[in-house]
Order: sequence, then structure tokens, then C-alpha cells
Amino acid sequence: MAKTIWNFGDLLDDNGAHLGPNNPAMIHGDRVVSWPEITARSNNVAQWLLANGASVGDKIGFYMRNQPEYVEGLAASFKARLTHVNVNYRYLDDELVYIIDNSDSTVVLYDVEFRENVVRVKDRLPEVKIWVEVGGTDQAPGFAVAYETLAAAGDGAPLDIERSPDDLMFLYTGGTTGMPKGVMWSHQIWRDTNLDGLRRIYGAAPENWEEHRAFVNEVGQHGRQLPACPLMHGTGLFTALGAFLNGGAIVTLETKAKFIPEELWETVARNGVTAMAIVGDAFAKPMLKVLDENPGRYDLSSINSITSSGVMWSMEVKRGLIDHIPQVALMDSFGASEAVGFGMSVTTADGVVETAKFEIGQHCKVFSEDGREIEPGSDETGLIARGGSVPLGYYKDEAKSAKTFKTINGVRYAIPGDWCKVAADGTLTLLGRGSNCINSAGEKIYPEEVEEALKEHESVRDALVVGVPDDKWGQAVTGVVELSDGASVDEDELRAFVRTKLAAYKAPKRVLFADDLKRAPNGKADYKRIRKIAFETLGIDAS
Repeated sequence: MAKTIWNFGDLLDDNGAHLGPNNPAMIHGDRVVSWPEITARSNNVAQWLLANGASVGDKIGFYMRNQPEYVEGLAASFKARLTHVNVNYRYLDDELVYIIDNSDSTVVLYDVEFRENVVRVKDRLPEVKIWVEVGGTDQAPGFAVAYETLAAAGDGAPLDIERSPDDLMFLYTGGTTGMPKGVMWSHQIWRDTNLDGLRRIYGAAPENWEEHRAFVNEVGQHGRQLPACPLMHGTGLFTALGAFLNGGAIVTLETKAKFIPEELWETVARNGVTAMAIVGDAFAKPMLKVLDENPGRYDLSSINSITSSGVMWSMEVKRGLIDHIPQVALMDSFGASEAVGFGMSVTTADGVVETAKFEIGQHCKVFSEDGREIEPGSDETGLIARGGSVPLGYYKDEAKSAKTFKTINGVRYAIPGDWCKVAADGTLTLLGRGSNCINSAGEKIYPEEVEEALKEHESVRDALVVGVPDDKWGQAVTGVVELSDGASVDEDELRAFVRTKLAAYKAPKRVLFADDLKRAPNGKADYKRIRKIAFETLGIDAS
């Protein structure tokens, strides 16, 4: 039997043709967007873009927080065969220019909240042909068009367009070194990984269009997925996309600028949310605190699962959540922007799994740096690798692609750099990235970038940055600086200074001082020594 060809635009067209006005596709506060409505509106946006300068294969940047227009615009991009590019809304001018320029985006959807930022950088981005402003009034600035103008213009009919399984979706990731890179996912490859996940959960997955429609009718349309983490990150985007392609509804929180756990639980109770996506204890701890302080206040009976990815999710918090939601499955997903399904840890009321331990994915192996497969139970550390359906590589970076996507024994693997041990029973113990990359509440932060910002201060001679363990953030960005002779500056001033240079989440949570950073003669940093200084100064047990 020939393999079914999948394209996101075709899947959404099919869902739109079979789901009715009582089937929600998006829920945001009191606003409910039905499947027929989102189908017509996304068709209109797609038609307008193609009629006004966008071409098949063009890249389209999404510069907004979690809101209905993100999902609706995503549907429009798939239908028009445009390539989604996630833009971190925390970026400042240079970072914003980099991501839009590096991705070759010719269309950018941005929220009115970020209009001033766009005004400052738009002249540095001459390749952008269409700026679309979301929100505000119908009167967009002269260089842009109002999103509602696009969504309301047209008859909502499906596009007369033949799509390809090779159409692309980009996911820009911080990675481990250098500037962010765009991971290139084809629609077919991503759909195949999504179906792998369904097989793991349900024991089977749709293998053809008839089975897809049956799955939507029996399971998918009843899903209510709430991405508490940003859609512009992989965890939020991928979990939302899975629900959306399978006919469910995506529920977003009204308060976009910060996470309010009380609002989350109120939204869950009001809308019958069945699944949520979070990023570790940074979300889970405040969620649990609200439930502990308000036992029985919220109706949590609809929740089937909560998925976390990106940072460790502690067992103590998991147990606390299960006390309040006894039917829930808490899923700790081990993956990366470059690969989905390295491993999964599922915790329920019937059983618990040690933090950082995962059941290895079906298509995964563990290799040494020289490509030798690690023997389970050997206690030897290795790099997790995912075979099967993996991305095409990084956009415009063949060298980095070759380092991450390797062929071993005739099989192509994604190997992002996560170190682990594999037990005799095949379970994985995650050890972390084998680099100095800092993972703070799901954000990947490069020490070198923060170091350079610190060193721009007139009082700083040298600076090094490391991550230290932190209950809230997973890892806290910590700077160790060497001051210029005779200079005097305090920690708060340096932290505030970095926030004028970089997105606020990259600023150090603490800045420590040292007389000499003791770089090697060739200028290389001794991060092990700096990390030791940070641990000792902050009273952190390094054992």
C-alpha cells in the first residue's frame, strides 16, 4: 500500500469541510472561532497574500504572542504554501532584524503591541514586501495592512492550489552555539512524527484520509489544547499544531504578557480543556501553589494530560498536581527543535518515574561521539540520536547541519547534543547538553552573547557567564565579571544595563565579581572554574 501524502493545508481544508459551527477551532476568552469561521478567514488571508506579492515558498514571520490570529495566520500560511518562521517577541532591534533577515522572510505578521519595534527596524529589512498588523484598529500604519482587512476580504472559498508534502515549516531555535538557526521541517516529516506520537498514545494512528476523518470524528474534535507556553517556541507550537491538524480546538489565555496561574485554571474549568503544554517547574510550581491554596475551587475533571518539555519537571510538583487531578497523565517529553520523540516519561496516580528518566523513543539510539552505539546498562554516557522522520537540516547552514544531522550505519539521525545514560531496560537518564548553553525556563541562552553585553559597560574589563541550578528557572543566568582598574559598579546596574542590550530574559539573574577571571593565554575561558566560583559564592552544593 502506497504511503499517504500529507500536507498541513490539505489537512486543514479537509477538517474545515467536515466540521461544523458547533466545533470550535480557537477559544480566547469569550471569543470562540468555529471551524467554518477559521476556515473561511484563513482562506481569505491566504488568497490576499498570494494576490498581493507573496509567492509559494516565501517565508512568513510570526511576531506575536499567543492569540487566535497566530493560529489563523498559521493556517493561512500553510494553505498559501508559505513557510512559517517563529519570531521571539522578546527580541530587541538587532535580534529582530537578524531573525527576519536570516530567514529571508518577505511577509511579517506582527501584533500592534510591537508596532514601535517594527517601525524602528523596518527600513533595515528591505526584503519584507508585506507587513500585516494584528489587533488595534482597522487603520494600520502606512507601511502595513490591517489583518482584519485580509481576513474579511473574499468569499472564504478554498484555494485552487496543489500543495506538496515537501512544503516547509521553520522552527528557529537557540541551539547550543552561535545565533539562532531555522530547523527545516517538511509537512510530511512533521506529520509522520505526529503520527508516531499518536501510535504511542492510542496504539494506532490514521494511515489514510478515511482513517484521518474517523479519528477527527471520534477523538480529535473533542480535544481542547491549551498551550500555556508561547506558540513561538517548539513546545507550544508543536502541541497546538497536533491538536489543530486533528480537528481539535486551541485555547489561549487572554493575558498575553505574563503567566497568571489563576487565569489558567479558570480557563480550564470554563472551556473543558483536555490537555495543556507547559515548560517545567517555571509553570508547574505556581500552578500547584494556586491549587493548594484553593482546593476544590476549579473544575479540573476535563483534564487528561499535561505535557512539559524543555526543562526538568520535578517529581514533587508532579505528585502535588496529581493530588488535585487524579485522572491526569503528566508527560515529560524529551525532544528538541531538531527532533521529536527522544523519550517520554509518564507519571500518573498509579505510578511515578524518577525525574530525568525517560523511556527511549522507538526510533532512537545512543551513540558515542565517534558513532559507536552505547550498550544499554554499560553506565557509559552518550549522545541521544533520533532516526526516522527528522528535519532536513538548518536553513542556510550546511556546516552546522552536518554536525547535527549525521548518517551512521546508513541511517540518518538528528543528534542535537543531549548527553544521557541508557539503562539495561532501555530507559534514559538525561544528563544535559554537552555545551555551555543555558536553558532558563525553556529559553536557550548563549553565554557569549550575555558576556559581550556585560563587557560593553565602561566599568567591566571582562565577563563570563554560566548557568546555575535554580528551582524556578531550571538554570539561572549568572555573570562573573572583572572590573576595570578603579571602577565601581553594583550588580543591579549591570543587570539593568544588559537589559538595554538584549531581551530581558537573557539578563543575568545574578552578577558576581572576581579579581581575575584567569583566562588561558589563548583567551579561552575556564568555564569549569567560573561555575565553581558561582556555586561557592551562591552557596550551591555542586555534588
